[in-house]
Amino acid sequence: MDIGMIGLGKMGGNMAQRLLGGGHRVVGFDPDADARKTLEDKGGESADSLQALVGKLEGSRAIWMMVPSGEITDTTVAGLLPLLEGNDIVIDGGNSNYKDTMRRAERLADQQVHYVDCGTSGGIWGLREGYGMMIGGDDDAVHRLRPIFETLAPAKDKGWGHVGKVGSGHFVKMVHNGIEYGMMQAYAEGFSIMEHKKDFAFDLHQVAQIWRHGTVIRSWLLDLTANALDKNPELDGIAPYVDDSGEGRWTVQEAIDLDVPAPVISPSLIERLRSRDSDSFSDRLLSAMRNEFGGHAVKKD
Repeated sequence: MDIGMIGLGKMGGNMAQRLLGGGHRVVGFDPDADARKTLEDKGGESADSLQALVGKLEGSRAIWMMVPSGEITDTTVAGLLPLLEGNDIVIDGGNSNYKDTMRRAERLADQQVHYVDCGTSGGIWGLREGYGMMIGGDDDAVHRLRPIFETLAPAKDKGWGHVGKVGSGHFVKMVHNGIEYGMMQAYAEGFSIMEHKKDFAFDLHQVAQIWRHGTVIRSWLLDLTANALDKNPELDGIAPYVDDSGEGRWTVQEAIDLDVPAPVISPSLIERLRSRDSDSFSDRLLSAMRNEFGGHAVKKD
C-alpha cells in the first residue's frame, strides 16, 4: 500500500523514515521545501501540494496526517476531500480532540472515504524505539492498514491496537497524556523535595539512575529525567514555564462530564497553568491575607 504523509516535521519525518525502512513506498508533502528534501534524501518521494501528493499515490491509498490539531487539521481535510475517492483512507496521527475526529469522520463518510484516528506516542524517540499507537476506526480500514502499524510499532504484536470505533483512538491518547501529566508532576515534586534538602547535597542524577533499576517507580519517563539531569544538573537556562498541548485539559473536562474524580491529573494541569503566571496575583493576595490576619511579614519585590 502506498502511503502519503502530510506533515514532515520531526515526528512526521521520523515516521516516514521508519516506514521507508520497512519497505513501504512513502510520498510526503510539507510546505517546507527543506523537509521535503530531507524525505527524498532518506529514499522517499515528495510532492509540493496536496493534489500532487494524491496524484502520486497508486492503488489503495492511505494518507497519514501529522499536523497540529484544530484548524490546520480541518483545513487539510477540506483540501483532501475533493481529491479522494471511495475506499481511500485518511489517518489522523496528531493529537486531535476526539469530538473533532468524529465530526470529520462523518464528513468523509458521505464520500465513502474511511477516517482512522491514531493516537500516537513516542515523540522523537519513535524512530529508534517504535511508536505506541491507539487506533480508532472501522474494522476494514484498520485491517488494511495493519502492515503500516506493524512497521511503526515497537514490534508487530506490541505497542499498538485497534481500541474501538472512530474517535476512540484519540480518546485513549487523551487519557494517556492526562496520566503522563500526573506522572511528570510526581517526579518533578519528588526531585524538588530532594533539591531543597541542601544539607544532604543530593546528586539528583545519581538518584535518578538508582531509581531506574529494580525500583517500583522505574519508567521511561524516569529514564528521560535521568538524561535531562545528566546534561544539565542545575537546569540552567530553563524557564519555570510548562506548556501544554491540550490533552490534559480535555482529560480533566471529560472526567468532570463523566463524574469521575481525577485528584492527581487535575492538579497537575493546574500546576502547568500556574507556572505561566510570573506575576501571580493569587500568591500576592495570599501573602497579603496572612499579613492581615496574623501580621506575618510580606516579602517585597
